[in-house]
Amino acid sequence: MAQHNDLGKEGEKLAIDYLIKHDYVILEKNYRYLKAEVDIIVQKENIVIAVEVKTRSSDYFGDPQDFINPKKIKLLVSALDHYVVENELDVEVRFDVIALVKQKNIFQIEHLKDAFLHF
Repeated sequence: MAQHNDLGKEGEKLAIDYLIKHDYVILEKNYRYLKAEVDIIVQKENIVIAVEVKTRSSDYFGDPQDFINPKKIKLLVSALDHYVVENELDVEVRFDVIALVKQKNIFQIEHLKDAFLHF
């Protein structure tokens, strides 16, 4: 497996650990719908949240969240909409990003809530 794939998997595991530590309930990992994949779907109280995890080995080219484009956002929205309808949930929805940067074998984690408002 390519080194960047290993870094991404490590980032997703750290993101899940972070979310659990902050009282989020993990509903799905790598949820797929058509061409979309939601890294993690969680719930906290009456809010279902699609979490996009972005992991980088450096912030030299920009922050990890800067690499989420409008097409990806559209795919995430359609996938979470499908998830909510498919499971007949009556909840609010939100889209978060967990951005991780690995520097000197230490990960810095930033949790951006309502992340698409930041773009």
